[in-house]
Amino acid sequence: MKLGQWVCCGVFGALVLGGGVAQGAETQGTPGKAKKVTKKTVKPNARASQAQRETAARAKAEQEARQRAEAEQARQRAAAEAEAKKQAELEAREKPLRDADALIKEGKPADAYALLEPLEFDRSGEIRFDYLLGIAALDSGKPDKATLAFERVLAVDPNFAGARLDMARAYYQLGDTPRAKTEFEAVLKLNPPEAARATIQNYLDAIAAQEAAKQTGFTAYLEGTLGNDSNVNNSTGQSQISVPFFNNAVFTLNPTNVKMADNYLGVAAGGEVNHNIDSNFAVYAGADLRDRSNFSKTAFSSLTVDGHAGVMYGNEADVFRLGISGGQYTLASAHNRDTVGLNGEWRHTFSPSNQLNVFGQYSQYRFVDTAMKVNDFDQQVIGAGWLHVLADGKSALFGSLYYGTENDVAAGGRVDGPKHFTGLRVGGQSSFNESTELFASLGGQAGDYGVVNTAFLRQRSDKQYDMTLGANWHWDKLWTVRPQLTFSRNDSNIIIYGYDRTDISLTLRRDFK
Repeated sequence: MKLGQWVCCGVFGALVLGGGVAQGAETQGTPGKAKKVTKKTVKPNARASQAQRETAARAKAEQEARQRAEAEQARQRAAAEAEAKKQAELEAREKPLRDADALIKEGKPADAYALLEPLEFDRSGEIRFDYLLGIAALDSGKPDKATLAFERVLAVDPNFAGARLDMARAYYQLGDTPRAKTEFEAVLKLNPPEAARATIQNYLDAIAAQEAAKQTGFTAYLEGTLGNDSNVNNSTGQSQISVPFFNNAVFTLNPTNVKMADNYLGVAAGGEVNHNIDSNFAVYAGADLRDRSNFSKTAFSSLTVDGHAGVMYGNEADVFRLGISGGQYTLASAHNRDTVGLNGEWRHTFSPSNQLNVFGQYSQYRFVDTAMKVNDFDQQVIGAGWLHVLADGKSALFGSLYYGTENDVAAGGRVDGPKHFTGLRVGGQSSFNESTELFASLGGQAGDYGVVNTAFLRQRSDKQYDMTLGANWHWDKLWTVRPQLTFSRNDSNIIIYGYDRTDISLTLRRDFK
């Protein structure tokens, strides 16, 4: 029994071992079957990797989608913020215009002008802004400022009938009836509403009545001045000079020929009458008197009396004047010289902001004292000037250039002979406030003479410079107070003709119109 059992166990063990060996042999000896076993072993790992890749791709796609959504949301927020900012800026720019319009309609144009005027520098050129500014200025009594604003409007839109009508009103307020009439007639050609036509006709009737009533006009002024002059006799500051003709011997000048300072009192008065022959032609005549009395150096006190008369032609843009003039100069109560001359001028207005002036004059200077007649001469001057009013309407700049000659006409002639000269002057004026104007000017002139000075053995050559600073304070439309500083200098190659001068003065003026 035991033996049988052991036999059975042995046979079973052999079978088990044999199967294992056979299986091992089959694996090693049959390549095809080995490959199938390998595929069955690798396939689950490939599927896992594919699943991981797909998961990663989905995650990436989802992340990109989120990023695109976030970017779109950010863009929309930025666009909304930009639009809100733009609307806020538009509102900020529109608000003063809306408020000014409301003030004008409420009958408060001065408040509207005060609101808009500080913005003029930045916003001039905008039609709506300029038009409201012009209306506010016009209705608050500033027609000169209004014309500048309306001019900018019409430069952009010449057919803006409302601006052209208000421009005409501004000219009318300024008393420039010819331009007012021209603008009113231009508006009529634009076929305005019947109510506007009636208003325009009322203005035209008033202009016609004024033209009929103002055939003759008169203006006058009276001035008083108190000042100090550092060189009342326009003389050199050196009391001793050397004279080449006398081997450079040194001479002492007479004290009256050396620079002297003094206080002075000045009085001036003048007037002009204009008579209109018709709408284009007029005649005029006027006179001026200027007296300057030094406190102590009375030998250099002076009195000048000048008169002028002529004819004038004017149209819409041009004014021509042709006239004669004459004058008498008195020095230290003695009749010193007489002057007579002919002058002409052409003034062309390109716009209310720009004006050209071309001028010429011929004058004869004749000395009364026989000993002084050697200095008689004839003078001719031609020149041109330009005036420009800045966009703010508060400031103006001007400049002029001229050329002239002096012909030596006396027997024996002047010691320095004939002269030719060239000059330039520039300046400006600006309104500090409603009642105060500041002004300044600079001038220069170079002159050369044609004869060798026998005492100094050279031909005289001078260079003159001057500077003026001052202010006009109008406490009333017809009263003006003017403090002023003037410095002048003449550099000459002949020492006795070189000098410098400073004049400080205070003037009170009353105009009559």
